[in-house]
Amino acid sequence: MSTLSHLPLSLRHFLGHRPTPPSPSPREQRYKIHTWSFIGAFAGLAILQLLFGRIGYFIERRVPAVVASYGASAVLCYGAIETPLAQPRALVLGHVLSATSAISIVKLFALLGPTRYASLQWLAGSLATAVAIVLMQVTDTTHPPAGATALLAAIDEDVRGLGWYLLPVVLLSSVLVLVTALLVNNIQRRYPVFWIQPGVPAEAKDEEEAGGRDGEGAEKGVVRAGGSRASSLTLGRVRNGEGGQV
Repeated sequence: MSTLSHLPLSLRHFLGHRPTPPSPSPREQRYKIHTWSFIGAFAGLAILQLLFGRIGYFIERRVPAVVASYGASAVLCYGAIETPLAQPRALVLGHVLSATSAISIVKLFALLGPTRYASLQWLAGSLATAVAIVLMQVTDTTHPPAGATALLAAIDEDVRGLGWYLLPVVLLSSVLVLVTALLVNNIQRRYPVFWIQPGVPAEAKDEEEAGGRDGEGAEKGVVRAGGSRASSLTLGRVRNGEGGQV
């Protein structure tokens, strides 16, 4: 049983929990996907740009109106919401891990000086993206747009200029995209499919249990058959022995 089943029904709904998965008709499903993908992407990206582009706190720190990689995240989190690449774990941790590794690599290259860094920027960007990919693979948090976050942290002057302040910007952006996705995608669809790890489908559990029961039954049948044969052999030996003694 899911841990979300203990929460109030209205809250469970907007956290992606459903007693039974929805099964709309193909035409209805296409209509819903197109409509809510548009609304979700528009709302999610508009919120990011209004926040970072209009609030003085972020303007003073020269935060870009939006980190460009979140345009790609919008495709997944509002348009392809059932893929594992779009789930909350991949969205949040993918961007954060990629940004962390990229900033660390950029800081190391920056020790060489501005002129030398400019000539090696191609190497820093390539290395940052490659390391981010491996980190996401190792931690099961692969989110393709996060690779762009790592690349931008190395080659985009505005993003690179944030330094370690890019981390809270990325974390806040990911959380806002996630919250918007929870609100919009759960009106007529379901998101997320899972939060941390994908669950085992009920059909698979039933098949596994049935297989276990069949295995136990077969094992008991073999034991019973073996026991019957052993009993028959023993009885025959006893009878032969008694005959010989008489």
